[in-house]
Amino acid sequence: MSAALLISSLLLGLASSLHCVGMCGPLVMSVPVHHLPRDKKVTGILLYQLGRIGTYVVLGVIAGLLGWRIYAAGFQQLFSITLGVIILLMLSGRFFLNKLHGNNWLNKSVTQLMFWAINKQTPEGMLMMGAANGLLPCGMVYIALTGAMASGTIVGAASFMFSFGIGTLPALLGLAFWGVKLNWQTRRYMQKAVPYVVAVTGILLIIRGLNLNIPYLSPFLSERSADTVSCH
Repeated sequence: MSAALLISSLLLGLASSLHCVGMCGPLVMSVPVHHLPRDKKVTGILLYQLGRIGTYVVLGVIAGLLGWRIYAAGFQQLFSITLGVIILLMLSGRFFLNKLHGNNWLNKSVTQLMFWAINKQTPEGMLMMGAANGLLPCGMVYIALTGAMASGTIVGAASFMFSFGIGTLPALLGLAFWGVKLNWQTRRYMQKAVPYVVAVTGILLIIRGLNLNIPYLSPFLSERSADTVSCH
């Protein structure tokens, strides 16, 4: 995976931090660790975040499998450009922010699993709660998965989602440990920044698919991926 894609995944995670606080903040605050001694509280919060990012990585592996198969078939350029266009179309319709949350069956099922894990109040429960949180319908995660598919390799896609998850940590850890809440001006500026970062991700994928032979930005894509496994 190119350095440009890796950086864009981190920025995408950072830009979506406010979105995560708004959508996942109440769940983060509901993790039953605040009555525990400091060391156990820290462990519980970190296990929760580890479970969430772990789910992102697993989803990245699945996305990488799909992307690798397409790359192996020789459609690297077209695939990267198509995914970039899809991201821009999703952005233009605000699909990633406005239309993926609601009382759908997946949201209800995952929420029930999370509250079941809360009641266990064990390290395993904290990990499971975080893992379930990663499955909640979220437009920003879907945007990240789209970018992960464009990496063309399983490792690249998993790395993309790991980097995305790391990018979301500052805001969520600040909320979990110190109850940090952003004032309305900061929230407004961050909300304005999100579409631009998403747009940059889409544009990077399009540029990457144009095969401009620019190191790190648009590296040369051969007819068949170098990572393709040959049976001959």
